[in-house]
Amino acid sequence: MNKEIPELYGSMIFGDKVMRSKLPKDMYKALRKTIENGTHLELDVANSVAVAMKEWAVENGATHYTHWFQPMTGFTAEKHDSFIAPAGEGEVIMDFSGKELVKGEPDASSFPSGGLRATFEARGYTAWDPTSPAFIKDKTLYIPTAFCSYSGEALDKKTPLLRSMEALSKEAVKVLHLLGNQGVTRVSTTIGPEQEYFLVDKELYKQRRDLIFCGRTLFGAPAPKGQEMEDHYFGTLKPKVSAYMHDLDVELWKLGIPAKTKHNEVAPAQHELAPVFDTANVAVDHNQLTMEIMKKVAEKHNMVCLLHEKPFQGINGSGKHNNWSLITNEGVNLLNPGRTPAKNLPFLVFLMAVIKAVDDYADLMRISASSAGNDHRLGGNEAPPAIVSIFLGDELTAVLDAIESDTHMGKQEAVQIDIGAHVLPHFVKDNTDRNRTSPFAFTGNKFEFRMLGSSASVATPNIVLNTAVAEALAQFYEELKDAKAEDMEQAVHALLKKAIEKHKRIIFNGNGYSEEWVEEAKKRGLYNLVSTPDCLPQFVTDKNVELFTKHHIFTREEIFSRYEILLENYTKTVLIEARTLDEMLTKDFLPAVNAYAGETAKNAASKKAFLPELATGCEEALVSGLTEAYGALTEGIKELKALIAKTAETADALEAAKLCHSELLVKMEALAEMANKAEALIPDSYLPYPTYDQLLFSL
Repeated sequence: MNKEIPELYGSMIFGDKVMRSKLPKDMYKALRKTIENGTHLELDVANSVAVAMKEWAVENGATHYTHWFQPMTGFTAEKHDSFIAPAGEGEVIMDFSGKELVKGEPDASSFPSGGLRATFEARGYTAWDPTSPAFIKDKTLYIPTAFCSYSGEALDKKTPLLRSMEALSKEAVKVLHLLGNQGVTRVSTTIGPEQEYFLVDKELYKQRRDLIFCGRTLFGAPAPKGQEMEDHYFGTLKPKVSAYMHDLDVELWKLGIPAKTKHNEVAPAQHELAPVFDTANVAVDHNQLTMEIMKKVAEKHNMVCLLHEKPFQGINGSGKHNNWSLITNEGVNLLNPGRTPAKNLPFLVFLMAVIKAVDDYADLMRISASSAGNDHRLGGNEAPPAIVSIFLGDELTAVLDAIESDTHMGKQEAVQIDIGAHVLPHFVKDNTDRNRTSPFAFTGNKFEFRMLGSSASVATPNIVLNTAVAEALAQFYEELKDAKAEDMEQAVHALLKKAIEKHKRIIFNGNGYSEEWVEEAKKRGLYNLVSTPDCLPQFVTDKNVELFTKHHIFTREEIFSRYEILLENYTKTVLIEARTLDEMLTKDFLPAVNAYAGETAKNAASKKAFLPELATGCEEALVSGLTEAYGALTEGIKELKALIAKTAETADALEAAKLCHSELLVKMEALAEMANKAEALIPDSYLPYPTYDQLLFSL
């Protein structure tokens, strides 16, 4: 198998190797120019690529093609067309044109548009993104595309991501030229999204309405064992899980997705996959594909892959760490401190630009990780708090302190770690520790944004981060552009000192879980946007609208449409969960409570009648407790139904979302707590669904 991996890897993508072999040299060069420099693609090149792409796809068994795009649903979308074209005499040929490659027409009124499209305004367009390679899956050629309305508004996540990448590159190149790096023509954002997930037995999954409809359990008594023994994290892979991970790697490698790391995560049944870094656009496409392939491969192994942020209460939920960095067209990582970060001027400028960006737009960073699912996870001892802060580590913090105070930074020697046993090697200590409680941590040569939820598209946080950093760099450029070359170092020092003084409040290297930090963050004036309804209104503040419109990421209409979509998605998600809880309690749980209470009462009565000497008050107490729980749950369900109706009838999107958070979810949690206590008293044989211990430990 090892010998096959290099041949297997990327075998199902229309990548550089295939393009070089299939395209005429001039067409290949024109396409590479478009990919590398973002230049316009001419129709004759598109026609040539279409012919080569079709030939390659057909050779590999494809019969159809689809424009694959990422609407505001958070998922991907596709409409399949066959390659066949009538040739007369009842015959067909396999045909595919440049026009079909570069443009498609899905129905734009059937996807979330936030009011940009009415039902009768149905036309939309998909436009080929040549920077992300086409691929073959399930005998179909998939062509990554952007999605816009008939009037040109972006209706997807790819379009604003590409815009933000261009904006950041433009501003970064200008600053680098000022610093003397004239050879740089393009700066790319690279990301490596770590993906956490749960695996459960498929047959058990099919028995729970909440997992099917909501992706998470809405109630459930805790298993006798959870994660308290800390034995699952990095533990030995179970055979079924190992087999799944192996097949998953193979399927991902075929599609050119550089799956690199796999291991058990902290919670039972929880795991993680991490890829090698790639450019932001390709990495976003790859992550969407990864989530889809994870679920498909799990099906083949009689398992289900859960990507919800909090599938089970009482144990860790799942996140998606967005590792973000900047690289020039010359291959230089701008966030690599080097051996002497205090003297590395470009590094310090770009480091400070990121710090400024995150401080100025911490509300947008928080919004980029907001969802109904992630609200259950953020702030627990498994995920960063809702307060956005930056961890730099002692060394870099000391560098910034020295700049701020105009003191000389002593020589920083690499520190070797000696573990104490002669047989073990010495190794160099990293310039930062890791801080699992930090939402935004510097980790050597990149920043790790840890707030994102496991089911989210990584496009959103990168749109925000790219745009915010572009704005910081634009402001830096304005301050530095008039400095003479011989005075540039002094001008940069003055700029850095001023920026540190203003933005050091966002830097925090301590325990983000502590109550002391909450109080300290409040004193510093940092946002603490606890829930999705709390933070979404920040999206449409003047400051944030100005940021996005200035850099041409969104129009004002696109911003407000996304705001409406985010609010509606939150409310719809909570309403689906509330209706599912109502149905599960009414149709599944209450009959089980009634049946067990009735059987227990019958047994107690029999003992009293025929064997009075064996009768105790235990059964009567149990029956009384179950009967009380039955009554409380029945009453609670009535109140839940009323809240569901009230929320569904609330016309204002923000008010409906607030109602979900302040009343509906509170009632659901109260009902879940009552059900959990009652479930702990009932034998599994009476329950029509699998319990936590079965779901978490069946594999």
